Amino acid sequence: MIEQKIKEVLGSDIPTAPKPLAAYIPAQQIGNLIFTSGQLPFKDGKLAAVGKLGYEVSEEVGIECAKISAVNCLSAIKSVIGDLDKIEQIVKLVVFVNSTIGFHAQPKIANGASEFLVNIFGEAGKHARSAVGVSELPMNAPVEIEMIVRVKSPESQTF
Repeated sequence: MIEQKIKEVLGSDIPTAPKPLAAYIPAQQIGNLIFTSGQLPFKDGKLAAVGKLGYEVSEEVGIECAKISAVNCLSAIKSVIGDLDKIEQIVKLVVFVNSTIGFHAQPKIANGASEFLVNIFGEAGKHARSAVGVSELPMNAPVEIEMIVRVKSPESQTF
């Protein structure tokens, strides 16, 4: 059901999780929580945009990059649990925004991810969040997102 909603919103299936850029794993489950590594806005194997918000990247493009990064977080989570319907709650996002000095719209950029998640998961998509301006991100990406979700306990899952 969740993947069908994602397909309706994106116009395509959820992509395969991007391969890690270094020595880490995309996501890890500890109990009923899954933690993702930072996910960049990769789409079709390349970054959707590069550069800083407030200079090379417009707010509109930054918002879209945040949504793409959130999709990639869900892809990483799917690689661990196999079925996104097992997600009970989006717990927290940390959104890093590659920003110029004086750019203060990090919360607006992060809303690209937050609004997407609420659209897909409803009440379960509402989450705690930090939106942080940083001076650099890997590969000069405009946005990087970490996500924490709670999944159903094995005894509450139906098969």
